Formats: sequence, structure tokens, C-alpha cells
Amino acid sequence: MSLKSITVLVLLLIAAMGPAIAQESDSAKTTTTSVDSTESKKEAIFSIIFGRYPKSRKSIYRTNGGEGALLSFAQVKDNGAHVPMVPRFTFFFNVGTNVNKDFGRNFGIFSGLNIKNIGIITKPTDDLKLKQRVYTLGVPLGFKVGDVHRGTWFFFAGAECDLAFNYKEKRFENGDKVDKFNEWFSDRTPLLMPSVFAGMRFAPGFGLKVQYYPQNFFNQDFTVKDKLTGLNVKPYEHLDAKLFFVTMSYSFNTHLYKKAHKKSNYVRFKSGNAKMEIEY
Repeated sequence: MSLKSITVLVLLLIAAMGPAIAQESDSAKTTTTSVDSTESKKEAIFSIIFGRYPKSRKSIYRTNGGEGALLSFAQVKDNGAHVPMVPRFTFFFNVGTNVNKDFGRNFGIFSGLNIKNIGIITKPTDDLKLKQRVYTLGVPLGFKVGDVHRGTWFFFAGAECDLAFNYKEKRFENGDKVDKFNEWFSDRTPLLMPSVFAGMRFAPGFGLKVQYYPQNFFNQDFTVKDKLTGLNVKPYEHLDAKLFFVTMSYSFNTHLYKKAHKKSNYVRFKSGNAKMEIEY
């Protein structure tokens, strides 16, 4: 038999013996000297409670996960004219980690580092399609409101600043890929890309977040030499693209969250005004 089982059995025996001890004590009093009738009668009361006893929470704790499945949209205009776009879905490569600080059961703040694959797909003409994306390293700063103590559900919102470190562009004509290139820390997009976000998290780990980038996705001042004419051109001079995306998860990992708010089993019993709790 385990130590935990022995402890529980001993406490149960104590509880069972409580009424008998109290009765014997009352009988002994009647055979001795009389007691003032105005004196209140004392009883030994035992109770045993089994439950979950919360340990003190860590002041700062880490969660990880990432954006997960990410669906991007954009409002794209060329010289003020609307450019047709195609929703862009990506699952790779979106990872991250957050640092959390809770102020009570219903409010907390967080920050961290997130790597995201964001971009747009446009169709300027019927026979031309462009895929343009960047990998970014983002630093969010947000708050959480709801059941943040257990992590079962809460609303979150905040702002984030992304550093664009890799740009890729693909060109398709009549369905065939005719060009592709990749650049590190390219000037084709802004180096820093601010955004705002909001979302909800539900147990057991499902989340939904919307993030919006108010800045133009393209750098309109970017200049490159044309391969055919040899002249300097600005390919994005008249383009204005505002990106937003929806992700089906967010970097609040359920397992690590519960670990940070670890609880242990306990047995508590009381005799009169005396109380005792035993954790196991």
C-alpha cells in the first residue's frame, strides 16, 4: 500500500473516531463535579476534504506554439485601381514563444518573439499571377482579459513590430512559373512592419486571431535595373497593399500554461478550531 493511501486511511479513522471521543468526553464530565448550566457545550468536530490545492504561481512564465495555419488577405491597388488578389494559405514556417505576467485571475500581459510567413498573391491580368512573401521576426506586446488563471478562455489584443528578413517573389504566366528570386533583408518591403491584433483563446488550446498591417507592404521607392532595357525602374511605385491575416491558433500552449499554474492534491481536516492540510 502506498504512503498516500495509508495517510488517507489514517485520516478517515480519525474522522470516524471523532464522535466517540466526543461522547466519552461528555460522559466523563457528568460523573465529576457539576458544571455551570450557563457554560456553553463544546464538541469535537472532524471533517476531511479532498481537493486540489493551488501552489503559488510563477511571477513570469513562458508559453510557446506559434501562429499555426495562417490565411492572408490584402487590399491591393495600382494607381488607385483595385488589383484582384487570391487568399494565401500557409502552415510553414510559423513558430514563436511568449513571456507572460498575470496580475490576478482575470488580467495579464505578454510579449515574446514570433517568426511568421506572410505575403500576398495577386493577379494583375488574367494571364499573370504574382506571389510575394516575407519572413518576419516579430515582437508583440499585448494584454489578456478573462480566465487567464486556468487558461480556459480569454480575450487578447495588442500591437506587434515585425522585422522583415527574407523576401521571395514568384512570377507565373499562363499558369507556368517563369521567374523566382529570393533576397535577404530586401529593400522591396519596409524593414520594420508594425501591426495590431486581437483574438480569443478557448480550451483545450484552440485560438483565433486577426492581425492587420496598416503600412504599405511594398517599398514604393525601391529601384532596380530592368533586365531588358538596362534602365532603373521602380516596380512598386504605384502599388499600395494593406495586408491582414487570420490564424487558427496562437502561441499560448495549454500544456505549459497548466504547468506554470501547477496544483497539487491535498487532504484537509479540522478539529474544533484547529485545522491541518497535508499535500501529496
